[in-house]
Amino acid sequence: MKIAVVCYPTYGGSGVVATELGIVLAKKGHEIHFVTYSQPVRLDMLNENIRFHEVEVQEYPLFHYQPYELALSSKLVGVIKKHKIDVLHVHYAIPHAYAGHMAQQMLVQQGIHIPMVTTLHGTDITLVGNNPHYKPAVTFSINQSNAVTSVSKSLKDDTLRLFDIEENKIEVVPNFIDISKGQASPECRRHIMALPEEKIITHISNFRPVKRIEDVILIFEKILNKIPAKLIMVGDGPLQNTARMLCKKLGIYDKVIFMGNSNEIDKILCFSDLFLLPSERESFGLAALEAMIHGVPVISSNSGGIPEVNKHGFSGFLSEVGNIEEMADNGISILKSEETLRNYKKNAKIQATNFDVSAIVPIYEKIYERVIQNIPFLN
Repeated sequence: MKIAVVCYPTYGGSGVVATELGIVLAKKGHEIHFVTYSQPVRLDMLNENIRFHEVEVQEYPLFHYQPYELALSSKLVGVIKKHKIDVLHVHYAIPHAYAGHMAQQMLVQQGIHIPMVTTLHGTDITLVGNNPHYKPAVTFSINQSNAVTSVSKSLKDDTLRLFDIEENKIEVVPNFIDISKGQASPECRRHIMALPEEKIITHISNFRPVKRIEDVILIFEKILNKIPAKLIMVGDGPLQNTARMLCKKLGIYDKVIFMGNSNEIDKILCFSDLFLLPSERESFGLAALEAMIHGVPVISSNSGGIPEVNKHGFSGFLSEVGNIEEMADNGISILKSEETLRNYKKNAKIQATNFDVSAIVPIYEKIYERVIQNIPFLN
């Protein structure tokens, strides 16, 4: 199949999943065309089955905000016609599904009928989509899609609660991970990060308020009071300076390493002992899953789709949002004994295998085939 993929090319979960999906599909022989405003960050190497088409937005003094949706829909029309695309897969309802539908309509006028699959990832529904200014457009875009997938049951439930969508319209296809990454042996230079007696605790995010960055620091401080440890903070965002200031205020700044954005996540997770994800909301919890494939147990909130990923008492622990004391106690219970830590590390890997790419990608292939043949999805 020839598949056009529209996504955000950034470090966010939706962009990572879209890129990884495209890479795997290309390895299986499909021709993948990424259409976005810059090359996706996880797309390190283009191969013979992968193409990248840059969406260029011209600057016009007439517009206060440049019309990306217009540029994207026009670019899609050109790519679909030139490369005879079979199916369009857009990640994120706004603006991608909206622009995708506009491209569909322009192509219909030329006798070309291209089906569109829309994948909902989270903030496109719970934050952006539920804004009264965008809600009608999001509802329209979802209903006009030929197939709609959601990365978790929790997100599907939220979508049905917030929008006027038919229940059978949405199919849950969880995010996935390549478990072979956890089986590989990257160079684990643990000694650079911590002393032999120190445990390494990790957090990876975009440092937005929804990630509850201050909770990460406070949980770590409580663990540090009981167990020698280092905290590695990976990522960048609006709350990074707040996190630094809190570490200084608590007198633990020398125990925290701020890595910024990194393309060496596997190398960092390979020597981590515990992963913290106390988020206010997660549609899935991809960062937790990436940790688990490396055998890193997870201390997390129980919000959104996280309980579908992190199995309480097995791969880690779940707590109510904001329950810092319990999260810290659970972390200590895992770290206090080497035998206990080994068991949780083993269990984290076992739990992660449920989301291996080999089980998930064929589901997307069946959806593509179904919409190309114009067969509706029935639960």
